[in-house]
Amino acid sequence: MEANIAGPGHNSVNDGKEEVVWERWTRKRVFVRALEGTYGELVRELFTQPRVYPTRDHKWKGGPGHYGKKIINPQAVKVAQSIETHIEVFSPGGYGQKHGHMNSAVFFVLKGKGHDVHDGRRLDWEAGDALIVENACVHQHFSDDHDDECITLVMKAKPLFLFMHMLFQKVSEFPPKEGTAKQLAYSPPADL
Repeated sequence: MEANIAGPGHNSVNDGKEEVVWERWTRKRVFVRALEGTYGELVRELFTQPRVYPTRDHKWKGGPGHYGKKIINPQAVKVAQSIETHIEVFSPGGYGQKHGHMNSAVFFVLKGKGHDVHDGRRLDWEAGDALIVENACVHQHFSDDHDDECITLVMKAKPLFLFMHMLFQKVSEFPPKEGTAKQLAYSPPADL
């Protein structure tokens, strides 16, 4: 097996029947970094790390209905060992994958309106709302705006849960590869 290909487990493709859309589902990732060295070295290194991470420095992945970019995680940032933060954008009428994970998550809706389905239950949301995805919930996010984008900021303790071997991260329905004319003409914001 190549080093950058995910092995069996929560990031693997469902029995090889469906093609993976997002890079993070197929490549090897660091979920928890080793903390090595003396306590004094670790403290000094921590104090020298940046505290501001411009989101525009990261590239959007996905499409045509759902895009995302990771901002804070143990692989990219030495300060944050137990949290992950990413931004998701839904093009007009777009939606993401149906999936589940053990960790809870908080979605803060920056722009737009839509709904989630959590274990079969519909939950409507709009800009300014915070949405909780509870532990072990199978869920999916949908934009209800067919003329404009929806933007959410997602924060979760996924690295900590994975460290504790609470791995239930499974995609049960992948987002579509095809899109409407509006989705195909859409590009995520370059300044975000």
